[in-house]
Amino acid sequence: MNPNNETLELLNRHASVRQYKDTLVSEEQLAAIISAAQMASTSSNVQAYSVISVTDPGLRSQLAELAGNQAYIEQAPVFLVWCADLYRLREASAPHLAGGSSYEDTTENLIVATVDVALAAQNAAVAAESLGLGIVYIGGIRSKIAEVSELLGLPELVYPVFGMCVGYPAARTGLRPRLPLQAVLHRNGYDAATTLEQVKVYDEESRVYMRERTGGANDTPWSEMMAKRISEPARMQLKDFLQAKGFLRR
Repeated sequence: MNPNNETLELLNRHASVRQYKDTLVSEEQLAAIISAAQMASTSSNVQAYSVISVTDPGLRSQLAELAGNQAYIEQAPVFLVWCADLYRLREASAPHLAGGSSYEDTTENLIVATVDVALAAQNAAVAAESLGLGIVYIGGIRSKIAEVSELLGLPELVYPVFGMCVGYPAARTGLRPRLPLQAVLHRNGYDAATTLEQVKVYDEESRVYMRERTGGANDTPWSEMMAKRISEPARMQLKDFLQAKGFLRR
């Protein structure tokens, strides 16, 4: 029997939304979305993330520019900045350590915080979509990460992982196909041959999708797009920024 329910249908309808109606998102809706985010799994109950709701038009405008002139940051009713946050962990723990050593600045804890914020944000995305809203993640805020951090007053051991626009969709795009299940799901070990065979299958599917989406102007396969992506340096300042912020010191 093919499993199906409302939750699976909702998840399988997900598509990024970049055009929004003027309809406001209520404070009750926002609270419900963030409350759902807080119920995501979190490593050892650390809850190493914070969310900044940016409502000031001036801040919105500056963030849109810093993220690569993405106008929907200004247009969406809600713009959230999701931050990995080990500052709260360090400060809350300090009174109990009696001056002893602490290791919040390790690579492990950077991973913990980054995973925590991603899990929470995806809960928020599903919660928003369950309310009839749409979202798009904004990784572009990492392009000028130091400027974004200064603009938002982020303390040491806090960094902005991504933004998220939330609102009622004014337009929807078609669903972008994903890699075949056989390229992603392995059995009892990694099957390198099968995953690469399935990439070839996906390349043909992605060609068709791009051709239809662009009216025939583009039919670049996925593997070629990925080759372009990894052959161009991107956000090379992140390591230095994170170390300056107190991460990755051990």
